[in-house]
Amino acid sequence: MSSLRTALLQSSGRPGDIAYNLGVLRDAAREAAAAGAGLLACPELFLTGYAIGDGVRRLAEPADGAGARAIGEIAAEHGIAVLYGYPERAVPDEGAPVYNSAQLIGPDGARLANYRKTHLFGCFEREWFTPGDHPVVQAELDGVRVGVMICYDVEFPENVRAHALAGTDLLLVPTAQMHPFQFVAESVIPVRAFENQMYVAYVNRVGAEGEFEFVGLSCLAGPDGIVRTRAGRTEQLVQADVDAAFLKESRETNPYLHDRRPELYGPLT
Repeated sequence: MSSLRTALLQSSGRPGDIAYNLGVLRDAAREAAAAGAGLLACPELFLTGYAIGDGVRRLAEPADGAGARAIGEIAAEHGIAVLYGYPERAVPDEGAPVYNSAQLIGPDGARLANYRKTHLFGCFEREWFTPGDHPVVQAELDGVRVGVMICYDVEFPENVRAHALAGTDLLLVPTAQMHPFQFVAESVIPVRAFENQMYVAYVNRVGAEGEFEFVGLSCLAGPDGIVRTRAGRTEQLVQADVDAAFLKESRETNPYLHDRRPELYGPLT
């Protein structure tokens, strides 16, 4: 496993305007790659916007759709992997289920992983989306085992522990974290990283969008529970390193995963 410099794009783009959002992503990929990043992570539903009502169904596309192809071209042009959120329609039928998904594109433009949000938050998401049913989705990137989940998913400790047991090194969490739940970005994410001995990248939307006020505060937390970089409350691109040597050392000294007693946890399920 090698180190991986990771950039977090904290932006809401322009809701409903895919072309504009691709332009924002392209500029961020160029800047991140120039600074040595090998991975750019974007927020939940970044391709289309979050609070777009029936635009969710209108703009939904398959995992290999036009948006994926455009982002593949951006990734290949700048030699950087890209994780982005989008509404996914698995089949062309307009009546087919739509998933709140996040897809990882490799630095050569190839699709590496696609994840469907398993825990939907609030009436808005339950109205427009169908929950996924695969909690652990991973891909290898520069020797780092990368896992993906979305926003509310990370607030369930069982989800993140499943990734820890599956060997995830870096958990990418595109999110649409809104007021007044900023304590998740400030407190929960560093704890998740510590208790599961992994890096967690939490990349948020920011500003007002429909009825929601997104709080920003994107961060990358290490396995020691210390935040390596954190954005504020404005649109920003921040970066930090996922240090493979430090992760290995931390896992050797932190007892949480070694001291588990799974035989006691049956009542949890």
